[in-house]
Amino acid sequence: MIESLRRVMAIARKEVRQLRRDRLTFGMIVGIPTLQLLLFGYAINLDVRHVPAAVADQARTQRSRQLAADAEASQVIDVVQEVASGEELERLLKRGEISVGLLLPPDFERRVQDGRPAAQLLVDASDPVLLGAVKDLRELPIPGRPAPERRDTFSMRPLYNPEGRAAVQIVPGLVGVILTMTMTLFTAVAIVRERERGNLELLITTPVRTWELMLGKIAPYIAIGLVQATLVLLLGSLLFRVPLRGSALDLYLAVLLFISATLSMGLLISTAARSQFQSFQITIFFFLPQILLSGFMFPFSAMPRAAKWIAELFPLTHFVRLIRGVLLRGAALADLRADIWPLVAFLAVTLGLAVLRFRKRLD
Repeated sequence: MIESLRRVMAIARKEVRQLRRDRLTFGMIVGIPTLQLLLFGYAINLDVRHVPAAVADQARTQRSRQLAADAEASQVIDVVQEVASGEELERLLKRGEISVGLLLPPDFERRVQDGRPAAQLLVDASDPVLLGAVKDLRELPIPGRPAPERRDTFSMRPLYNPEGRAAVQIVPGLVGVILTMTMTLFTAVAIVRERERGNLELLITTPVRTWELMLGKIAPYIAIGLVQATLVLLLGSLLFRVPLRGSALDLYLAVLLFISATLSMGLLISTAARSQFQSFQITIFFFLPQILLSGFMFPFSAMPRAAKWIAELFPLTHFVRLIRGVLLRGAALADLRADIWPLVAFLAVTLGLAVLRFRKRLD
């Protein structure tokens, strides 16, 4: 028994020495719990505030202007734009530029005197959490209305998901989450696997160029990613009645761009890792912040400003906006170009770095 314990301790000491030499593994031991603590403690917040909004004040009275100012002073919304009509509010909501529209109609004063809801809230209800936060504005008091006569100030008009079903919000984002994990992981081991199997030297001696090798590694997984996206969307439509309000062509163009971006990130990881195990570690480290900060699980509007800046660097953040815009709001890609260019830039930078790093390895 003592001899067995001695052998076990000898193997344990050997394992500890290996961990000390593997700086990446040691960094993951410390880094993952630290990252999760910072994200959940600092960035994740369900108290939604400062939702981007626009105002269409058709009454143009002192009281209507004061009501819009009081709504912004509540800190639930931030008025980022003023427009002339309800149609313009709906156009901004469709493009994803705002999440809430305040419509103050021309007969605002008469509605106040009659005790009816004097204004209307147009809300992007594709996120039920956001809808719940904005509901608090309904009882915002109208300046000058006597307290005993106070009723709901705003009538609510929830758009795109009026039933507030969570599946309508989750399924589109789930496409991006699945693709991020699988596509990045598939290509993260691509170059490492060739090296471990002894095939890398053979590839070096062939006339295949670096960019040709990279594109050849990506090509099969593009088809796999499209199949995965189609499967999730089909099941979401059949089981959870998730609508497709936009163009199917726009939808698949967005999916194709996102797949290419995540595959290029996987290739970059593959050129940096020394083993498949390290590829898995870096992939997880890349995946965790995205799923938490992209707006897939937690409302983007509730995050602090620094967390939003970081989230804008991740491709999943922009893809979640793209796919929800096309699927749920019926937006065209031309309306969502603010989230297309970051994906294009991410693809160009990561693929370029992967090619450069692989050339250095050949040297």
